[in-house]
Amino acid sequence: MGTPRDVVLLGSTGSIGRQAVEVAAAAPDHFRIVGIAGGGGNVDLLARQALELGVDVVAVARATSAQDLQLAFYAAARAGGFSEGQFAVPRILAGPEAAAELAAWPCDVVLNGITGSIGLAPTLAALDAGRTVALANKESLIAGGPLVLGRAGPGQLIPVDSEHSALAQCLRAGRPEEVRRLVLTASGGPFRGRTLAEMGTVTVEQAMTHPTWDMGPVITINSATLVNKGLEVIEAHLLFGVPYDAIEVVVHPQSVVHSMVEFVDGSTIAQASPPDMKLPIALALGWPDRVSGAARPVDWTVPRHWTFEPLDHEAFPAIGLAREVGQAGGCLPAIFNAANEEAVAAFVAGRLAFTGILDAVRTVVEAAVESGEHGPPSTVADVLAAEVWARDHAHHAVRGERTNA
Repeated sequence: MGTPRDVVLLGSTGSIGRQAVEVAAAAPDHFRIVGIAGGGGNVDLLARQALELGVDVVAVARATSAQDLQLAFYAAARAGGFSEGQFAVPRILAGPEAAAELAAWPCDVVLNGITGSIGLAPTLAALDAGRTVALANKESLIAGGPLVLGRAGPGQLIPVDSEHSALAQCLRAGRPEEVRRLVLTASGGPFRGRTLAEMGTVTVEQAMTHPTWDMGPVITINSATLVNKGLEVIEAHLLFGVPYDAIEVVVHPQSVVHSMVEFVDGSTIAQASPPDMKLPIALALGWPDRVSGAARPVDWTVPRHWTFEPLDHEAFPAIGLAREVGQAGGCLPAIFNAANEEAVAAFVAGRLAFTGILDAVRTVVEAAVESGEHGPPSTVADVLAAEVWARDHAHHAVRGERTNA
């Protein structure tokens, strides 16, 4: 066993971040978290994490939260039984650029678990600094794919999503020229088997009930519309360089087989494990090495039934639209993602029907294509501008208005 890998954890108070902390705590011989970052909405948890992990530096996105974080350190120290002088207050980085500054901090691996396109700049900063990036921030690739791929060296990007982690593992079984296609699995969400017409009266509560995963509201609803799987198709293309027509989606309700790779000789290699994000997190942090005991395996002594079904593209048009957007490239994936976020927010607020989410997104995408103004981004500012354009047009689309593209 060598020395532990030094890890910088962006988004430490979120779901991925909290699980990454647990992974590192369970494997101290493998990982040492040296820096953490949070948005600033939960400074108490951020302070507790910092003291318990003994990190060197903490970044907070809200500059106004820096003083609150300082006070939270002392409160967490008192609650933890530390007396004065027994703990060192970490260095604090504060402000909109803090996460990007931390991403370039001396370390071996940066795990980007930030949610949203604000995670793009830290991803680029980590790549520019030569760090290995364990990527859980899908917006980095969806919104800024050309920028990220232009900066990433061979083996510098390691996926954290369970599906892409599965593909990376399966791809070890053969050479790139031996791959026939990638097969992403989808649970099918809570409305598997329903027709498009039957989903017209779906409620927010129903859309928020995922059959196998416990996730945040946007991702959960994206899983119900299958937008999330469409985004994963785009990510798979960008991560592995496989053409879109060689990336398929199959419905697998049990969510145990996380994805598969089919090879030219007819062999299919699948990665199977119970739904648990700790396994792909540990693997991404330790890549290419596995971490013993990272997650529980499938219990083969128990009878079980796994099913695989074709995707109903008519009921779930999101994957087809995402494929079109990915093939068009430029800033269209960023526009697709931002428009979807706005449409989902309108659905949650009761201003849009469930089936209207994709209708609104398609309207915005078509307007973007018609405008011809959204080519490949040269800077992060280009991506953000495309997203602002998309959100504005999505607001009009939700209200059924036309805008000048």
